[in-house]
Amino acid sequence: MKQIKNHISFIKSFLVCTLFLCSVNILFAQEVTTSIDTTQIKIGEQIKYRIEVKADNGTQVVFPEGQTFLPLEMVEAYAIDTTKLSSENNYKLSRTYALTQFDSGSYTIPQQKVLIKDRNFLTDSLRVEVANVVVDTVNQDIFPIKPTIEIKKPSVFPMWILWLLLVIIGVAGLVFLFLMLRKKKLEREQNIPPYEKAIDTLKKLDESQTLEKGQIKEYYSVLTLAIKRYIDEKVDERALESTTEELIVRLNELKENKGFDLDNKVITDLQEILKRADLVKFAGGGMDKLTARSDRKLVEEDINSIKDTIPEPTEEELLKDEAYREAKKKKEKRTKIIAIVVGVLTIITIANFALFENKGLIYLKDLIIYNSADELLEQDWVASEYGNPPVYIITPEVLIRDVASVTPSTESFTYGKIDGELYVNILTENTQKTNSGEEPKENVGEQEANELATRGAKNILVKTDEFTTADGSTGVKVYGSFVIENEVTKQKEKKSYVHLYFASEQGSKIEILVSVEDGDEGFEEITNRIINSIEFNREN
Repeated sequence: MKQIKNHISFIKSFLVCTLFLCSVNILFAQEVTTSIDTTQIKIGEQIKYRIEVKADNGTQVVFPEGQTFLPLEMVEAYAIDTTKLSSENNYKLSRTYALTQFDSGSYTIPQQKVLIKDRNFLTDSLRVEVANVVVDTVNQDIFPIKPTIEIKKPSVFPMWILWLLLVIIGVAGLVFLFLMLRKKKLEREQNIPPYEKAIDTLKKLDESQTLEKGQIKEYYSVLTLAIKRYIDEKVDERALESTTEELIVRLNELKENKGFDLDNKVITDLQEILKRADLVKFAGGGMDKLTARSDRKLVEEDINSIKDTIPEPTEEELLKDEAYREAKKKKEKRTKIIAIVVGVLTIITIANFALFENKGLIYLKDLIIYNSADELLEQDWVASEYGNPPVYIITPEVLIRDVASVTPSTESFTYGKIDGELYVNILTENTQKTNSGEEPKENVGEQEANELATRGAKNILVKTDEFTTADGSTGVKVYGSFVIENEVTKQKEKKSYVHLYFASEQGSKIEILVSVEDGDEGFEEITNRIINSIEFNREN
């Protein structure tokens, strides 16, 4: 019995040892090692950080990606190198990273996670020293920092200004052509003798068939115009603006006082025709076609009678009339010259304004026909990386470093003003303290409202959501609208905004704020293009 128990105890011990040896074999079948080419560098130099993994064939291995080496900055991640080992079916996978730092000091490269068969392995942390660059102050002359030089953009004549000038010239040409044709037509009419003009008007009235169409009012209007205009041009220059009674009174006065030998029957017939015309035109009375045709005949007879009665102009009158026409021609010529000079000066002024005062013209264009969102969308955008950890982003213009807000661990880059039509701000914070990652949405939303309020915003609407970048990084999206006073116009303007928050386990934080005019589809597209271009783990 004792022998059986000893035998069973031996078997148990053997099984335990076998299982232990198998587990040790499994652990050592997957080996992770790290190495660096140097532990001391100068500012800006690079360290080659290498991770090697020994694993079985077919084992899935995932190396670190992105800025996981903080406080050191990962400059480049090289391709994974695979080497087959001579022993059995094992492989060695290695990947090298280029790391750097731009501040002197002693830094620790944190442990890196390597995923092997759904299991995380941590590498050892390594200590490195970053030294300042020694400046030779003995043999090398030290010069003061040169002042900044403003480089003016090359003067490029915008094509839209050329098109605008062409349109203005074209419109001015059409207006000038219309006026010239109208003037020639009027001159031709003025050159026609009054008698021929009156008879021609009556003939056109017959050809128009106005009477046959039943348009009695229009018929009598043309009929009275023909004879009154003839009297106005040859007898009484106030005939066109006179009433029937006034015209008849003046004709009688001319007959009695100035020897105007006009038959009483002509004056009586004219009075009756004008009264019937007034009745038709102003009282809405009717008139039969037979009477209308009779009046048409009487008007022509009256015109002939008046023509025969008018004495031939004296030589003095002819000279006065010729002098008047010459003076009128000179006046019209002066007017034409002045119009041409004013037009040319206007075009030259616009061209000079466009060439030498481009800012003022841009403001005028914004005010009248310019859509700044469309111009921003059509221009070439700028792709760049900002801050530490670096943020890759594409924006309409380059973001400028905000020197006033820079600290050893914080950097800020901005374009525009928050009360302007487009405002972009990137804030990066690089610390070495451990962070739990993403901030609670409630705290971020409350923080956003407080920050906007300190900038003068009112009626702040805050919404929160998750946001994922193109490279898979996740963060918090705070968006909504607010009202703020424009510094220039002093008017209340409504803005829409998107504020993105990102945080890493290494302690780095990134904030990206985009604010635009609310309700503008063009600026909404600009916002989407900016935030959708954001990347953190961008491959070089």
